[in-house]
Amino acid sequence: MSAPVKTAVVTGGHGFDFVKFHNLFHGLDGVEPYVQHMDDFASAKEDVRASYDTVVFYAMFKEGPNDAGQPWYAGRPGAVLERLGETQQGILILHHAILAYPEWPLWGELIGMRDRSFDYYVDQSLHIEITNAHHPITSGMSAWDMTDETYAMADPVDVDDVLLSVDHPQSMRTIAWTRQHRESRVFCFQSGHDNQTWENPAFQKILRRGIHWTAGRI
Repeated sequence: MSAPVKTAVVTGGHGFDFVKFHNLFHGLDGVEPYVQHMDDFASAKEDVRASYDTVVFYAMFKEGPNDAGQPWYAGRPGAVLERLGETQQGILILHHAILAYPEWPLWGELIGMRDRSFDYYVDQSLHIEITNAHHPITSGMSAWDMTDETYAMADPVDVDDVLLSVDHPQSMRTIAWTRQHRESRVFCFQSGHDNQTWENPAFQKILRRGIHWTAGRI
């Protein structure tokens, strides 16, 4: 049996149900999660950050990332994030993390989005369509229904594969996609606002497979 995917889950800038969020990640088969604030990730020693197979970002900072004038415990987030993609460490951008650092071009480049202006709508009923049934993340899956927060915004433009989509008047159409950032596999997944979504088995399967795919395990 292969070792579990050692996964940093980086949070900050947006509230969430801490206990249920932990339960979500600790319930994913083959995933060894380490939930931490961006301060902890950015201030960790380089060998610690490099030890993760994949980094999941669930952070939504409106400003920065700024290195100057930070307290010692915040590290140097700008320098740390600029190094993403130097190795084959996986990157997964989850839900509101696609909205992070709206004025920082590098984050838009990482995600493959040029326009990240948005409106949001909570508790929307969605029918999730499988756009690419041949990708390892979505292979063998069927469409499903769930409740989630949507973002009304432009679709990504620099993508390798579009995996999931919705047809909803208050949502972007493409909600899951992959791309390459330097040496890293990147999976972006717009879903994941709260436990209404987290407890959905299909969402959990996509998240688990996304982690394994970014880490090069599938």
